[in-house]
Amino acid sequence: QQGPAAYDFVKLSGLLLASLFAWYLGYIFAAHVPQESLSTSIAYLQDIGKKPVLKAPLPKRQKCDHWSPCSPGSYAYRVLSGGGKEKLAKICFEDELLISEEKGNVGRGINIAIVNYETGELTSANFFDMWEGDHSEEMVAFIENAPQGSLLFMVTHDDGSARLKSNAKKLVEALGSKEIQNMKFRSSWVFIAAKGFKLPDDIEREKINHSDSKKNRYNGWPAEIQIEGCIPRNLM
Repeated sequence: QQGPAAYDFVKLSGLLLASLFAWYLGYIFAAHVPQESLSTSIAYLQDIGKKPVLKAPLPKRQKCDHWSPCSPGSYAYRVLSGGGKEKLAKICFEDELLISEEKGNVGRGINIAIVNYETGELTSANFFDMWEGDHSEEMVAFIENAPQGSLLFMVTHDDGSARLKSNAKKLVEALGSKEIQNMKFRSSWVFIAAKGFKLPDDIEREKINHSDSKKNRYNGWPAEIQIEGCIPRNLM
């Protein structure tokens, strides 16, 4: 009868033989399998068990940076007032900047862009300084000369009230403004109007934010404000 030592020797010998045989098989396999196929197989095995990473597609940019698109039968608009001295006013219509710092046609006071409603093309754009000089009458003439069938976009940068005369306020009020008579020093104000036709009641047309030393975002100026929306193309 064999003792424990002999039994352990047999086990150890068997283990060594099995290891040598496995190494030999691996050597033969590696020698006959192309390196490229072996690398591909290893990479495939490593990929097994990995969870696929699903990436959400980037949201499509909409006209005038709207969150959601306007319907094909409407115009997109976005009107942004100035904020302090550095952030200038912008008027965007159908993804085109009508008035902006980039265009070089924005200024202190009341900025106005006139658009042909039927074609969607810019008719004219200008700004009227209401702090220096007498430009209120120029603004009146600019609005009165807008053709019938026009969209008018108005927005302030800095101050739009100091030299704004009563006849100019009444003219803008006649276009549908409910806030022009409430304009104060450095009020942020945005407004859209139609000449020769009526805009729907459910679109955002006007907003105002008065200067308040306790609430102002900028030193001496209120926060900028904006309105945006979609104007149907079948109003005329």
